Order: sequence, then C-alpha cells, then structure tokens
Amino acid sequence: MRILFMGTPDFAVPSLEALIQAGHTVVGAFTQPDKPKNRGMKLLPTPVKVCAQAHDIPVFQPTKLRDGTALAQIRELDPELIVVAAYGRILPDDILAAPPKGCINVHSSLLPKYRGAAPINWAILNGDRETGVTIMHMAHDLDAGDIISQVSTPIDPDENAETLYARLAQMGGELLVETVARIADGTAPRTPQDSAGVTFAPMLSRELSPIDWNRPASAIHDQVRGLLPWPTATTETITGAPLKLFVTKVLESTTNAAPGTVLEAGKNGIDMACGNGTVLRILELQAVGKKRMKAADYLRGNPIQPQK
Repeated sequence: MRILFMGTPDFAVPSLEALIQAGHTVVGAFTQPDKPKNRGMKLLPTPVKVCAQAHDIPVFQPTKLRDGTALAQIRELDPELIVVAAYGRILPDDILAAPPKGCINVHSSLLPKYRGAAPINWAILNGDRETGVTIMHMAHDLDAGDIISQVSTPIDPDENAETLYARLAQMGGELLVETVARIADGTAPRTPQDSAGVTFAPMLSRELSPIDWNRPASAIHDQVRGLLPWPTATTETITGAPLKLFVTKVLESTTNAAPGTVLEAGKNGIDMACGNGTVLRILELQAVGKKRMKAADYLRGNPIQPQK
C-alpha cells in the first residue's frame, strides 16, 4: 500500500520501520522541523527524519498545515493511507479527507482512556497496572476517532515512563502492520469510543514535580516513575536545596514519624517517612549542578543525619 507517514520522536520510529519491513511503499515522511538542542544550540533532525533518510524516503517538515501547501504536497504524493504516530501536530479536516483509505493514528493508551499528549506518563502517575496501544481512525476531535485495534500490556510496579515508552513503541509498530493489512483487505473493524470512559492526559509541566510527603509512598513512587525523563519529581525537604529523584522503592516497613522525616540515610539509600505511615527509599537522585548518582554515593560527600 502507498502510505504517507507522519511522526516525530523515537516513539514513532518502530512504526515507520515496521511499515518499511512489511513491504509497503512509504511515499514520504512528514515530521516536525529540526530544533536546536544542547549547549551549542545545533539544529538536530527528528528521529523520524533520521530513519526516513536512512531508507531514502522523502522528508517534509512543514511549519504550517493549514495554508494549502502541505495539502498540495500530500495530493502530489498520492497516498492511499496516512499513518500518524506522535507527529505533534493536529491535522486539519482537508488533510484528514485526502487519502482514500483515511488517516489512522498509533496512540499509546487504551482509548478512550488518556486522550492527549502524555498518556504513558499519566498511566504511571495514576498508578495504573495496565496500559496499551490503540490504532484508530482519525477524526476532527483529538484522539476521538473509531477504534480499529488495541493491544494491552501490564505495567510493572517499578517500571518508569522511559522504559514503558520504549515497550509501547515496539508494540505499536507490530500492531500497526497487522492493522494496515486488515485495512488493505477490507476486514478492519470500526468501533466507536465509549464517551463514558473518556479521560485525558494533558501535557506535563514542572508544576507536577514537587513531592508532597503527606501522600502515601506508593503515590510518590508513581510520581517519580511517571515524571521521567522530564520534568522529574523534586524535593527540597531533605537538604533544603532541590533534589531530583530518579529511582525509588516502596518499603514494607511502617513508621510513626511525621511525613518528610529522614528515617535512615546510608549504604541502602535514603528512607523517607510518607503519608499513612508508609516508607519510601530513595535509590538514585541528582543535586543541583551534579550528575545523577546512587543515593549512597551522594551521601558519601553529603552526609545526612536521620531525624527519627
């Protein structure tokens, strides 16, 4: 099938690779413009652009989608189907209507749950034990189209958003190939989303970072896991200066100490009193101006006295 691919970050690359390996003709790849990164502010290509160029697929990086230019390019490419995976742009209705077999989207949640920009993070932040990938027909409203296919997977209690992101990206590529084959032979179902089950996954912000030690250890553990790689969970309670937390563990032990109390600080990490008498162990952290490190290594140069 002649397919136009639209995507930007690492999450989209397995989907593009899967289409290529399945033998489809990818007529082009739309992706976000190159952006300056790091200290040198050098323009870096998107992961999808790098992948497409490696396979000699024409790359398009429009800054606008509503001035008719992108639509003209799409009509010239003449795809039968448009596949979108984390493109980061909302497609106008004229583009949605352009390909004869429509536009489909690879979304990293079990829709109708977690429509929006950060479904992987919010699944972990909310302590969900299961998530997955949905492939849907695209509609005018964001992530609201009819469902074609879904696949689910457990979320390990210690899995973070980075590792889940990578797993769902691979699952999305596999599901995409199966789904496109069904679209090609006319057997793909269309299931309207249940409006009663709709929830949203808005963009993340630094406002989510500060830790409230009055919350249970499990909720703070979910916060740490869910806010990786950005904006990360932070606390000033321990040293008076901001610390970013990267790896934590919920302990089975309990305490009568006030939430935010340092219970232990040594070779095993930093044990913190949390809400409801629960205890959270900090295993990896980062101080201002320092590298990420094991909590035990941090303590060697910055000893902390337990407060219990």
